[in-house]
Amino acid sequence: MRAYNTKNFLKILISLHKSDTLSILFPTMLLVGVYSYGIYYLEVEYLHLTSKSSVINIGMIHSLLGFVLSLLLVFRTNTAYDRWWEGRKLWGKLVNDSRNFMIKMSSILDDKDIKTKTQIARYLKLFPHLLATHLSKESTRLVLDEDFTDLKKELKHHGPAELVFLMTKKLFQLKKEGKISETEMLVLDTQLSGFLDVCGGCERIKNTPIPYSYSSFIKKFIVFYVLALPIANVVNLGVFMIPITMFVYYVLMSLELIAEEIEDPFNNDENDIPMESIAQNIERNIDLILNKA
Repeated sequence: MRAYNTKNFLKILISLHKSDTLSILFPTMLLVGVYSYGIYYLEVEYLHLTSKSSVINIGMIHSLLGFVLSLLLVFRTNTAYDRWWEGRKLWGKLVNDSRNFMIKMSSILDDKDIKTKTQIARYLKLFPHLLATHLSKESTRLVLDEDFTDLKKELKHHGPAELVFLMTKKLFQLKKEGKISETEMLVLDTQLSGFLDVCGGCERIKNTPIPYSYSSFIKKFIVFYVLALPIANVVNLGVFMIPITMFVYYVLMSLELIAEEIEDPFNNDENDIPMESIAQNIERNIDLILNKA
């Protein structure tokens, strides 16, 4: 996720980045410009249509379609942002669950049992990295202060679930050794279930995209709306209709592209949830709690 100063309006206005819609849409904007010029030449230069022509009446229908399209785009972007925000809340819950679990374990275990505390801390620090890799299409580069090679070799299929399984086994082992009471075990087990709740919630977002028919219909609607724009207005606006059509296409299609990007917030794109940054923050929190225990 790109970090920026929300108060630096001028820098935000002029900056371009790899996910900027202008660079993505520029080739198709040129095609729209060429199409608009073709309509201008046909209606004004070749057919010599005037403002009294019946083609002007298309503008009335066009205005109505514009209102409908605006409602669809508002719903589209709101739905996409809701998915992004839900994913961010799940990762915020993971931060809190990790802190709470480490605090409880540090309080329950004996101060001299450094080995057990360190092992639990390693499990907790590895979990968010495994979850980030699990949710990403490509393997996430792990930038860690500690070597988890031995642990990662044990986790071959569903990394997050397998790691929670290892932590659960460790808790039951501690219970058998008398280091954890029955009541404490119930509390810790409930806390541990929260990790898989976060994983399941993220998987639900990842594996349930916006229905294809809805997304396809909006794109077709935008293209139809833009192609009809110069037909209805080029007689009145003349050659100025060319840049106007290109700008309208840029605005409408940009909203659709932005919605497409943020509706799946786990791809490590520029506007996605900074999963690795959050994972490294969890590491620092766990180390701080461990050192104070």
